[in-house]
Amino acid sequence: MEERRGPVAPKDPTAKRPGYYVMKDKEICANPQPDGRGIQFIYEDNGRLPAAARLAGNLEDEKMSAELLTVEGLRKQVHSIGVSVRKPGEPVKVKFVFQMYGHKDIYNSGTVLEMELLSDGMEMVMDLSKFDWSDDDNVPGQIRFEFEESGFTSKASVCFYLNDGYTAPEQKPEKDIDFEGAAYKKIIADSLFQKGNIHRLKNAIDRARAGKKVNVGFIGGSITQGAGAIPINTECYAYNAFKGFCELCDRGYEDNIGYCKAGVGGTPSELGMIRYEKDLTDYGRFIPDVVIVEFAVNDEGDETKGECYDSLVRKIYNGPQKPAVILLFSVFVDGYNLEERLKCVGEAYELPMVSIKKAVYDKFYLSEEEGGIVSKNQFFYDMFHPTNTGHKIMSDSLINMFKTADESEDMEDLDISGITPPKGGEFEKVYLVDRKNIDGHPAVLSYDPGAFTAAATELQFVERDLNLKGTPEFPDSWMYEGKSSEAAFKLRVKCSAFFIVYMDSASPEVGTAEVYCDGEKKLTIDPHLIGWSHCNALIVHRGGPAKERDIEVRVPEKDLDKRFTVLGFGIVD
Repeated sequence: MEERRGPVAPKDPTAKRPGYYVMKDKEICANPQPDGRGIQFIYEDNGRLPAAARLAGNLEDEKMSAELLTVEGLRKQVHSIGVSVRKPGEPVKVKFVFQMYGHKDIYNSGTVLEMELLSDGMEMVMDLSKFDWSDDDNVPGQIRFEFEESGFTSKASVCFYLNDGYTAPEQKPEKDIDFEGAAYKKIIADSLFQKGNIHRLKNAIDRARAGKKVNVGFIGGSITQGAGAIPINTECYAYNAFKGFCELCDRGYEDNIGYCKAGVGGTPSELGMIRYEKDLTDYGRFIPDVVIVEFAVNDEGDETKGECYDSLVRKIYNGPQKPAVILLFSVFVDGYNLEERLKCVGEAYELPMVSIKKAVYDKFYLSEEEGGIVSKNQFFYDMFHPTNTGHKIMSDSLINMFKTADESEDMEDLDISGITPPKGGEFEKVYLVDRKNIDGHPAVLSYDPGAFTAAATELQFVERDLNLKGTPEFPDSWMYEGKSSEAAFKLRVKCSAFFIVYMDSASPEVGTAEVYCDGEKKLTIDPHLIGWSHCNALIVHRGGPAKERDIEVRVPEKDLDKRFTVLGFGIVD
């Protein structure tokens, strides 16, 4: 469908209208794209836009916030949008894009607003009445800042100027954060939720300081991936916590301390436990000595409500190197996290635990007069992810944990084999089977992919380690491309539990699939429920002893003209 565009607006024709910010001096990065351009994506669906208005613009009016959830409401409220970008050095061209998502085809049937400006800090304003709007508009979808080249950072502001009849909220100033002050040091100290048994962590620090090879790994969701950090590779909490570990040990990344960041956006520990060997240990080529686990804001999607998290922790703790395991509890803008559900795992195994919620949540303020240490706008980039400041608070909290272990007396290591898993550990031995390792795999007695033979055309990409370019997640997959009269992937496996890993999508060209175990239909998978290109895992079978089972993934007749991608399988034998 042809994009709808309006003319480039003149400079600041509506500056005197009342308005509020949805971004104010936020860091953005020209993240490298395959075509050489640099783009910063900022997603505004699923409640993100009104959350951004509350964070940056102090919008507390519930009716106005609710209007931002739909394109209809946005157009009713917003007259024009002011945008400025400030980049150090010589100004460059910037294209500001505000994309609406459609009803029929999320990414292709909605209105696309575009405006060109320079990165000289001058505000340019687009009048929304000048655009040809689509009849299929659904919700405000995403903002993009597009640059002709990549690899640099800027600061951007986006202001919504209001139509007649609306009153803008008061814009309140923020105070600078004193990162050296006693109040800041207290919030870092407050993040220490439980010191736990520090033997393994202290041992890793001692060995690194002595020049022995030590590896530090991080596994989690989008916050561990680095979302909200600008740039995502060097300003994320994981890399800065790793640097703090190196400094504590008086060593460096190029000396003897290895680093792995295995965060995948939007995924819970249910997927984390399946991808652990592939993404963090690289099938034994990266053997971790310290692993930070961050799933406290992702695990509402764990259908076991904690058992997958418990299983992942046990899998890591009982790994070859007997690594130190640190549980990190991040937090959303509304105070949501699952530390009350998951802390029992750390308590049972006496693990070090760090809580960002306990560190900062009751110290947020809305204005300079209200006291507090940090504002929500300073900590959060959006309703889910931290800014560079938020990532710094997270990394400083972990570094405080490292220092606490270093300064503590050593203790005996804890053998958890005799401890009853508080959430259940049925999946501790789960491992991934994909196109790369299925042949000759001992648990796979036979398989026939049928029409699932194509290479996947849609994968989730993540910024791994220090890489700014996206790495495809689960590339060794099987895709049915919608060109057969029958589509069934059949396996005979010996297992006690079985998971399917598949690809979510927003594309109308992707269809559903049904999953059977021993002839009984267990799942009907609709990849559109999440609404974006995203890895997902679901339980097909669990319970009972390991025995031979017949698994079938079948595309129903109504969807034989559509694609479906199997990313892999999780098998507990």
